[in-house]
Amino acid sequence: MKSSAPHIHNATTFAGLVDWGDQPDCLEGQSHSSGRLLHKGPDNRPETGIWVCTPGRWRLSIPRDEFCHFVAGRAVYRSDTGEVIEVEAGTAVMFPAGWTGECTVIETMRNIYMLA
Repeated sequence: MKSSAPHIHNATTFAGLVDWGDQPDCLEGQSHSSGRLLHKGPDNRPETGIWVCTPGRWRLSIPRDEFCHFVAGRAVYRSDTGEVIEVEAGTAVMFPAGWTGECTVIETMRNIYMLA
């Protein structure tokens, strides 16, 4: 991945993932994360990579703007204000910094993400 333009071929099926451990703040189930970092810039901005997470439900708080392109699985995000965002393969979401709520992964999801 060392390149003038870091890249991962076949990101939707890439198997060389790293174990990132159990999802913190679990409310239900035992969600487990794995992924692959593609690039981190100065001060970790931007950060981009692949994130895979198994079923479960947990609290989350988005620390900075995060763009997510979901390429597999199904999940439901519920904001603390009551908004519901259902995601599946092909869904793209721009979570603004400070977005808080819960995530329920129904079917193991794969997300190509960028934190700004």
